[in-house]
Amino acid sequence: MIRLLARWLGTSALLLFVVSALTFVLTALAPGDAARVILGKNGTEEQYQALRLQLGLDEPLPVRYWNWLSGALHGDLGVSIYSQQSVTDIIGGRLAPTLALVVGGLIFSAVLGIALGIASARGRGRLSKVTDVISLLGVSIPPFWLGFILVTAFAVALPLFPATGYVDFASSPSEWARSLVLPVITLGVGGVALIAKQTRDAMSKQLSLDYVDAMRAQGLSERSIVFRHVLKNAAIPITTVLGILFTGLFSGTVLVENVFALPGLGGLIVQATASHDIPIVEGVALVFALVVVLTNLVVDIINGLLNPKARLA
Repeated sequence: MIRLLARWLGTSALLLFVVSALTFVLTALAPGDAARVILGKNGTEEQYQALRLQLGLDEPLPVRYWNWLSGALHGDLGVSIYSQQSVTDIIGGRLAPTLALVVGGLIFSAVLGIALGIASARGRGRLSKVTDVISLLGVSIPPFWLGFILVTAFAVALPLFPATGYVDFASSPSEWARSLVLPVITLGVGGVALIAKQTRDAMSKQLSLDYVDAMRAQGLSERSIVFRHVLKNAAIPITTVLGILFTGLFSGTVLVENVFALPGLGGLIVQATASHDIPIVEGVALVFALVVVLTNLVVDIINGLLNPKARLA
């Protein structure tokens, strides 16, 4: 376990550094300029140069990155170029909708995907083909198109859910849930296909092993064999894919939040990138990178608990 944590710390530090550096450089070198955007077309050259000096944009890129990194290491992500608000406060205000969307999408994908995978592995034949079709559809349907279909069907034709917008949980838990149904389904459908296929493959492999025949010969019920023994032994690859899916869902929020007008981190990073608000882009990218490294740690710990040999290695 100590070796696992040491490896995780080293890998995480390197990943966070690379992500922050690349994000800073790519955003800074993108066409456009924050000072130009703020001043608009009517700003004079003198105003432009003065604003660049005020914002620190006149300094060399390595110096600007080092200044940001020094602050970040002390918990200070800086302030927005436009609003002059703390980046930490801005991200904190946008975090709840994104977390609700991602966790909801993961639960939707996991429950439906694992159920389909188990049913397919046990039933084979038609169920296996159904899972293949669902997997193909889940991977091939673009999220924005699926979102449009869901809105047309369940917000316009049948006004069961709101088409766009987000309701805070504290204001109304029921309306909060309703505002997330369509975005969660849109975000999670692709994950259903991934989890279903992985579950079916892992379960099918376990069901073909000799220990399953031995338990059947001992008179154990099929339900007990599948859910108490086979599923546990098939859990490691499923858990790994769930971890990969969880981090992937965060990137998916960029599109889904903009389709459904959710005030989350996905929409925030799009707005900040378009306006060259580098401190916000850096802050959101850092949050996403932290999610990746923490998820990898959790998955490694769970897999170690499921596989004692790996834990002792």
